[in-house]
Amino acid sequence: MSQQMVIYEEEHQKLTEICERLVRDALAKAIFIVDKDGQLVTATGETGGIDTTGLASLIAGATAATGSLAQMLGEEEFPVHFHEGSKKHVHVSVIGETLILVVIFDERSSLGLVRLRVKRAHGQMKDVIASVQQKVAEGSDEDMDLFGEITDDDIDNLFNDAF
Repeated sequence: MSQQMVIYEEEHQKLTEICERLVRDALAKAIFIVDKDGQLVTATGETGGIDTTGLASLIAGATAATGSLAQMLGEEEFPVHFHEGSKKHVHVSVIGETLILVVIFDERSSLGLVRLRVKRAHGQMKDVIASVQQKVAEGSDEDMDLFGEITDDDIDNLFNDAF
């Protein structure tokens, strides 16, 4: 099982801003960032009427299945896949080790435009992920110290006060 990614508010805001810009630049209907465990990180654009929880879960599953297919064929992964419908299309790309970018678009845009705009946004998103990973690495020692200060007596007092 993969390690769950921590997203801080500042980085969440940056990812959302990148997605909002991507919606405009790619003429997309909606954009989602999902983690590989199927949790929705952010959603922008015309998301009303879309079951975002279901979408996040299905995208994560489809990406895992596509990864397995890639390995079966001797590839490390297929970092990008595309689904073409009669009215709506879905462009899916893996960002780093933990996130998946989902772009939903229709006839107002084209696959070429989406791919071009995603390529630029992809680099920006990887920078945000690197920032998160750096914060986690720097903060892990502090977190351990914080929990190290709690004693058994503190825990007993907490539960005794509740009754």
